[in-house]
Amino acid sequence: MKFCKKYEEYMLGQKQKKFPRVGLKKLKKILKRCRKQIDYRKDTVVLDQDHQNGDGIPLNSSTCPQHCPVCDGTFFPSLLQEMSAVVGFFNEKAQKLLELHLASGFSKCFIWFKDKLQGNHVTLIQEGRELVTYAIINAIAMRKILKKYDKIHYSKQGLAFKSQAQSMHVEILQSPWLCELMAFHINLRESKALNPSPAPSLFEGCSLAFSDGKPSLSCELLDSVKLDIDLTCSICLETFFEPVSLTCGHILCYLCACKAASVTVVDGLPTANHSKKCPICRESGVYEAAVHLEELHILLRRRCPHEYWEERRKAEKMERLQQVKEHWELQCRLFTGI
Repeated sequence: MKFCKKYEEYMLGQKQKKFPRVGLKKLKKILKRCRKQIDYRKDTVVLDQDHQNGDGIPLNSSTCPQHCPVCDGTFFPSLLQEMSAVVGFFNEKAQKLLELHLASGFSKCFIWFKDKLQGNHVTLIQEGRELVTYAIINAIAMRKILKKYDKIHYSKQGLAFKSQAQSMHVEILQSPWLCELMAFHINLRESKALNPSPAPSLFEGCSLAFSDGKPSLSCELLDSVKLDIDLTCSICLETFFEPVSLTCGHILCYLCACKAASVTVVDGLPTANHSKKCPICRESGVYEAAVHLEELHILLRRRCPHEYWEERRKAEKMERLQQVKEHWELQCRLFTGI
């Protein structure tokens, strides 16, 4: 079965749930119109060896130009809008799911009643698996339609658009919530090893591995798509401790993120100045809405060597206490006018 048909059948099954989607049929029609124009020009232009490059691809007007008015005016804007809707929906649903899983007591009951969810473990896993499938199949759909664009246009515009989508945070495989779901899956699998149950898993072939003491998450997805996530902080060069994902998608330790944002742990990341930039990609305004990756922290706490984790915990605690002490000393001096 061709992927387009498989995708349409999958999304038809999700119609009642009103999941946002990539309009593959519509985008293919746009590319088909462009191909017809290319074929027409090929029939009307006589080419010789001087008009071809080393690969035998025409260099004149028989190919679609670098910026094609037929495609670029409708294809990329439509795809960008659809990608944004898909990623936004996935992030929102995954965040709610994981909040429910990590909540306890009254908070858990409140979330259940608020979102009208069935408060049981199996339901959470089923919803998580549904979200993972949704993310993967849409990621493949986006990859295939961009590949088709480049094939028709003999260009790398589709590849360039993919890079642009990553910088705009609409690449679903870069979502921090996908990383959280992977950690959730491994934590769940280890819990099931202690308490076996018939509940389904979220991923197949998902694992946490250590190489030279450095951890990384890897997962084999559908259609040869593989995710590899390095779990080493780019600032302290240590394993993430209380990891947070900035809005640009980069992950840092919480204390490292506070230092990069020039705020203390007392004030927190929401108080960071909007002009402060990510130390990796240099994008500004990435700290105020940073997300704590609780499942990832739990996973690393469980799997890292006990001695190493205890040393990190003690060092982090001392750093926090020092920052709190300096903060209140400053407040006292300001209050007393000394």
